[in-house]
Amino acid sequence: MKNKALKRLIYGLLILLTSLPFFSFKLIPPVKKDTVSNSGYKIKTIIVDPGHGGPHSGPGHFSHGASGSYSQERNVTLAVAFKLQKALEKDMDGVRVVLTRTSDEDVAWQKRADIANENKGDVFISLHCNSLADRYVHEVIGHKHHKPIYKTIAVPDRSGKGVLMLVYGFHRTREEEKAIKENLIENDSEMNTNPDPSDPASMILMNEYKRKYRKQSIHLAELLNTEFVEGDGRKSEGIREQGVLVLCHSAMPAVLVEMGYINNPDDEAYLNSEKGQDEIVASIVRALQTYKNEVESSAP
Repeated sequence: MKNKALKRLIYGLLILLTSLPFFSFKLIPPVKKDTVSNSGYKIKTIIVDPGHGGPHSGPGHFSHGASGSYSQERNVTLAVAFKLQKALEKDMDGVRVVLTRTSDEDVAWQKRADIANENKGDVFISLHCNSLADRYVHEVIGHKHHKPIYKTIAVPDRSGKGVLMLVYGFHRTREEEKAIKENLIENDSEMNTNPDPSDPASMILMNEYKRKYRKQSIHLAELLNTEFVEGDGRKSEGIREQGVLVLCHSAMPAVLVEMGYINNPDDEAYLNSEKGQDEIVASIVRALQTYKNEVESSAP
């Protein structure tokens, strides 16, 4: 019985093999590899900028940043920056992460941009905590001659909540041009330190860099915003233009991330929790991974 079954199987296979030439098969073409994009531009260095630092005086230095009921912006941004550096280097092969600040000591905004440019950064992410200024209200403290006497008092405004992405505005384009020239002259022979405004070639090149960086900054901000909202369910105030020096002086796509309102009790608790910081880091990593894949796949 077994021999008969085996014979039938062998005969069937022989018939199938001999009849193959009479059948037409549609072959699946091999996957084509884009050798141009594979050998093109790669994101190798990401600059992470922990906002603010210990209080200092002097030009270019600022206070330690915003405060909550029990925490300081400078401490939160540094803690998240360290976690982000570790996560990026773990999850993004071949990427180097440079921090503009690794201690409580403050670093001037121009120095932060210099660090980014000197390290030939491909992307600049600045981490901050948001805060609303006090509201001033008039309070009746008594009467005189039947008329109320008012006193102006400051009332904390804790209504702010959620994330906000900032990109640099058009009004600082001259500063951006200077940064681009200084950062790219070593890598681009067509870019000279003083491009002639009457030379169409040099101005076209400069405008192309500005257009590219601005477009990429806005797109990266959109990716970050999507991850925060859809990935973590965070409230968002969207994307805004602002004349932030450290952004326009960094000759690369740059986004400032306001991670939350530190003077809002709920946001402050989230910003200081392991869960909150881990979610913020994961959202930024996902956005940068998407951005990196898009940029590198479209690189000429």
